[in-house]
Amino acid sequence: MTLASDGPEPQAPRVLTPWGESAERADTMVALLIGLYVAYSLAVWPLVPALVGSHPLVLEVVSGSTLAEVTVGAHSRLGGLPLWCAMVAGVPGSMMFDWVFWWAGRRWGDRALHLILGRDPSPRGVATREARAARLERTAAWFGPAAIVLAYYLPLPSLLIYVAAGLSGMRLRTFLALDVLGTLLWVGPIVGLGYAIGKPAVDVIDRIDHYSTFVVIAVVLGVIGVQARRRRRLAH
Repeated sequence: MTLASDGPEPQAPRVLTPWGESAERADTMVALLIGLYVAYSLAVWPLVPALVGSHPLVLEVVSGSTLAEVTVGAHSRLGGLPLWCAMVAGVPGSMMFDWVFWWAGRRWGDRALHLILGRDPSPRGVATREARAARLERTAAWFGPAAIVLAYYLPLPSLLIYVAAGLSGMRLRTFLALDVLGTLLWVGPIVGLGYAIGKPAVDVIDRIDHYSTFVVIAVVLGVIGVQARRRRRLAH
């Protein structure tokens, strides 16, 4: 004798993590590195006004700041360092974490794209995210390796392009070679702009450096204010 069911069986809760029900060591490492990327990006914000006048080369190396690249290019015009050195210095900070998102795409596939695109649980949000992910994959497939080289110029977030490169099966060494080339194609014109401007750019940066302490305080207070506002919204 079978007992009649009182209703539909409860469905298992939907897994929202990109690695599924359980995380392996590699999944944990990728997640930690993405968290480190977010923390590092926030940490270097106050460094821009603090270092751009006094140590622009250091700022360029550690952050890939556009303002630092223009400044170092201007100093190169004044004989501070060779132009090629000013261009190469912007590569490490600009592409420091790019390989992490390649790894996320290689490890998690489409779920890495969905993680970065957001997790709106509504049917409309899911449909929008699926459409954007499909469009990104088509764009990456259409451009192929050129998408990595042109990542800074395409109308798509570069991190999503790096994720797409990983899920497409591109090898890490190939990705890194293309990423270096693409970064140089981005940094080069910016440094060249500073070189073309020369001393007037240095004078403007020196003026900014004069008020750097106040700018740093303003940036820190702004970040704290944004975080406090988000917490209030989540509380309600």
